[in-house]
Amino acid sequence: MPTKKPPFKIILGSSSKARREILSEMGYEFTIMTADIDEKGIRREKPEDLVMALAEAKADAIVQRLPTGGGLEEDDSTTLLITADTVVVYRGIIREKPTSEKEAREFIKGYSGSHAAVVGSVVVTNLATGKRCGGWDSAEVYFLEIPDEVIDNLIDEGITFNVAGGLMLEHPLTLPFVDAVVGSTDTVMGLSKALTEKLFLEAQ
Repeated sequence: MPTKKPPFKIILGSSSKARREILSEMGYEFTIMTADIDEKGIRREKPEDLVMALAEAKADAIVQRLPTGGGLEEDDSTTLLITADTVVVYRGIIREKPTSEKEAREFIKGYSGSHAAVVGSVVVTNLATGKRCGGWDSAEVYFLEIPDEVIDNLIDEGITFNVAGGLMLEHPLTLPFVDAVVGSTDTVMGLSKALTEKLFLEAQ
């Protein structure tokens, strides 16, 4: 897709490779800043509330690190900061990134022949005006039986420790065992394209 020339600059407040790829697929150029926050220190009972609170906390942390005035050059362009968060919900339990090999194995074995929900937030902050818009989206992922050797290989690679619920839909080892996705695949991967475009319009 050719790169769009929107009337604003974009900062992606995430180190996620999948989010970078999605935003690039949307045709945008952007710079990257990461938010170093204690995600475990922010707790909410509902997954929708949790992902919104985390995305807002990431935005706050990045804004505080920017130079006064939002780090904007003296020109006419607006800068929009995107932050996001994703959790997996399995049998009513919120799952974030697994913290141990044992936990990662339990997570993935649980999905085998079963299904899980993915809830993802997007928050867009206009650094010129301070206006902030946010929302969340969800999708359901249904899995075939995942063989133990595939689970072993996923854990050995270490990639499962970097994603919510240890669930990386687009991974070549995982993809053959995805039976169906009800909802948007990009929501599962970490950034809803439709929601991001909508928030870009609202935040300007």
